[in-house]
Amino acid sequence: MITFLSGKQKASEIDKELPFTVMLFTLMAASGIAVYDAWKKMSRIKLLPETQKEALEVVRQVEVLGYDPLTVMYKKAENATSRTYRDFLAGYVSSVKSGINVVNFLRSKLRSILETQSAAAFRSIERLGTLVEAYAVMLIVTLCVYILYVVMSTTATFEYLSGGISSSASDPLMYALIFLATPFVTFVFMAIANLARRSNLLTVREAYRNAIVSGGAATGLFAVVMFLPQLGFLVETLTLPGLVTLCLLAISLSPTLVYRKIAKENFAAEEAVPSFLRDVTESRKIGLSPVKSIIHATGRKAYGSFSKTLQLVRSQIEWGVPLRRIFGNVKKHIRSWPVLVYFLILVETIEFGGGSANALEILSDYSEKSRDIEANKRSTLKPYVMLAFVWSVLIALTTSIVAITIYVLTQITAPGASPVMFSAMQQQIMMFSIGIIFQCWMSGFFIGKISEGTFAAGFKYSAMLAVTGYISLFLSQNYLSGMLGAAPA
Repeated sequence: MITFLSGKQKASEIDKELPFTVMLFTLMAASGIAVYDAWKKMSRIKLLPETQKEALEVVRQVEVLGYDPLTVMYKKAENATSRTYRDFLAGYVSSVKSGINVVNFLRSKLRSILETQSAAAFRSIERLGTLVEAYAVMLIVTLCVYILYVVMSTTATFEYLSGGISSSASDPLMYALIFLATPFVTFVFMAIANLARRSNLLTVREAYRNAIVSGGAATGLFAVVMFLPQLGFLVETLTLPGLVTLCLLAISLSPTLVYRKIAKENFAAEEAVPSFLRDVTESRKIGLSPVKSIIHATGRKAYGSFSKTLQLVRSQIEWGVPLRRIFGNVKKHIRSWPVLVYFLILVETIEFGGGSANALEILSDYSEKSRDIEANKRSTLKPYVMLAFVWSVLIALTTSIVAITIYVLTQITAPGASPVMFSAMQQQIMMFSIGIIFQCWMSGFFIGKISEGTFAAGFKYSAMLAVTGYISLFLSQNYLSGMLGAAPA
């Protein structure tokens, strides 16, 4: 089972890199580079790690074991876990052996892969939508369990407290339900989302690092407030759910700001790079040299915040810095994997192919179609973000209304019931409020992964959902309880 999963994951990684791999092979074949030399060049490209592993294996078998490159490719096609990759290798070998135009085959294969990826992108959107709907159903089930628990525990408490004695036998079950069972289910859905949605950002370590620091500080503050009697007035003023909300906001605020800066720069780059590549291609078509085409394209001001990076590229070219070193400097500013691969292919196209207009046309066409696919995916997933706010309000309001209704009915039907009973009911409402706020906060990470492909985006949504849950609880437990004539919980 583990072997099957690892093989499936490897196939997924290869399929993700395959369009860029086929594009590079197409550009190299159009430039007259032999098959084996093409594999040697691919073995040095770190941005395509799975392809680099395959290339290193091909080079090893050719140079160490003495096999023919086409034989090695045919054997790898037989053992490939990815069907698309297998068809590519087998077709490549067949094209070379039969003597047909390899460039035409590779271009045809690239179009086929792009169409396949477009269809796969639409299917992935449907799967992500189904996953969000399943998560919403899970939250509705959680809501029903909360309501059932409130009703049953209230009934049991009413029967048990005839002598004014409180029973805490159900407290461990309540804590396990709120702080263990529900978060565990959310973690399961987050793990599934992690497999279904990948981020284009190579790293967002700063956001997670800030989250660890702010999380430690918020936990320390919460512990100090709770265990120091001198600060007890803060709990009375803010209430315990309010204090928990503030601590969760403190955890999310700093990572949100860090991630927002990273995402803004890289999403702008993803949006602008296809237009930049198109400008380079059109400049090349009118006869400008590859380097002058880049300089001409960077002179435009229509790339948004990405223009700063392009101005840096322009100034370095004018100072005579080699393109490969310029690419290394771009990697320090940009973390979007597709953008870096496009730049890499542009550099490789100019260095080993002279930057032909046909090669650049292939690159710009693919980048534009990929941008359209990604933009469509994001716009289609946006409504699911609103769904998160709907279920946060629903859980908070419904649970509170049921608890307050039972509280009022108990006051009416048993006006002489022990005050300990009402204290126990208020304690339960408070703990459920904390659990709901925490659940809303955790849901933000699930939505962040679904919408933007990384859990770091969830800090923004978690903060907003926690506030939404707290406001819903505050309104229901104060205004509604006042309308029903019950003391605020």
